[in-house]
Amino acid sequence: MTSATSQKPSTRRKSSKVSVLSSHRGGGGSLFSGLIRNQALDEPVQSLALGRIGLPFWASALVVLPVFVQAPWVRIQPFTSCLFGLVILGVGVITNAIAPRKGQEFGSLLVGFSGSWLAGSLFWGWLASHPLLHLPVEAFAFPLAITGLQTRWRLGCAFYLASLLGTAFTDLAMALTGVMSLWPAVIAASPGEASVLLQDAATFVLKPSSLLMVGSMGVVILQLVQYCRQRSNQSVPADVTWNLAAAVLFTTLLIDGLFLLLSLLAPEMSGLV
Repeated sequence: MTSATSQKPSTRRKSSKVSVLSSHRGGGGSLFSGLIRNQALDEPVQSLALGRIGLPFWASALVVLPVFVQAPWVRIQPFTSCLFGLVILGVGVITNAIAPRKGQEFGSLLVGFSGSWLAGSLFWGWLASHPLLHLPVEAFAFPLAITGLQTRWRLGCAFYLASLLGTAFTDLAMALTGVMSLWPAVIAASPGEASVLLQDAATFVLKPSSLLMVGSMGVVILQLVQYCRQRSNQSVPADVTWNLAAAVLFTTLLIDGLFLLLSLLAPEMSGLV
């Protein structure tokens, strides 16, 4: 009698465990089949996690690349710089079409980067003395990028739009601090004169009112970076697009800070000269 009663709680516990497993399986199917389904999900999740690490890094690298490669190149050979933008576009399209999944994502990223590269080559090659045209030229592919956010080119479009947003913040800061008024003179000056003008431009930013505006914009950019990262973490499965945009915006902020520092300490090394 004692043995019978002692087995009843155990039976009830087993029954409750079975019912819990059944509820997790959504009804039919065995525990083994449920484990198979879970195992099948492991690979895509790991792939997305790797993407969050890899693609934002490459996006940041592509933001930095024009500073060291395009800036000196476009001053000497703007036409070949434009042609190289078309090469990047072709490589991106082909990679997206024939490569494995990770290669396809990088191909999409290259397509977005080609838009930024082409716009930069066009502006700095022929229109650099007209600062008000900077943002419109950079935004030449804006309609395509907005449309492409719902296609397989989503990553490239996010890169281009985040870069464009960073450019808009930079140009707005230059306009509000008075630096943009010196832009045509810097472009037309000799390297020695341009260094002096850049130092003068940097001192504009060090005024209290200018520092307040620049600091406020920096805070706004950092808030946008945090928002993008939160959106990426809240997505199920995790969406690398938001992390990529955050990386682009944060890298743009770092480059602007570096440019200001170089303009003050070593203007001859600034990419604008």
